Amino acid sequence: MGSFSIWHWLVVLVIVVLIFGTSKLKNMGKDLGGAVKGFKEGMKEAEAEAKAETKPAQVAEKKAEDVVDVKATEKKEA
Repeated sequence: MGSFSIWHWLVVLVIVVLIFGTSKLKNMGKDLGGAVKGFKEGMKEAEAEAKAETKPAQVAEKKAEDVVDVKATEKKEA
């Protein structure tokens, strides 16, 4: 009762095709594909910007690791 069989999905598909028509479904599929492609390109650009912003910070961290912290004191004459 809770799950649908393949026949239920076929009936739904036939009803959707009858309501919208194949040309409208084709256009909707093309628009959806274009939106997904644009989203993926935007994500790649955002990742590239994030990598470009984090590079200088990583270099600064690396330089900080190479530095030895020493406490300087004055020499007292006895």
